[in-house]
Amino acid sequence: MFHEYREEITNLKQHNAHFEKIFNEHNELDTKIQNAENGIEHLSNQEIEVLKKQKLHLKDQVYAMILEYKKEHS
Repeated sequence: MFHEYREEITNLKQHNAHFEKIFNEHNELDTKIQNAENGIEHLSNQEIEVLKKQKLHLKDQVYAMILEYKKEHS
């Protein structure tokens, strides 16, 4: 996720506990969704959709924090 912001993500994870928390939550949801879609973990389609919405919300937060960081450090 956001490979073009690798440096910013690394810095944010090191200096912002909230960013690190939501970044990790996003990745955990991504793994859980992939496992469900691949039949490794059993979830209903409705449960998967809820997880996808949560993941998207976290991704939006991560992206906003990256943009704010870039603005402050450019």
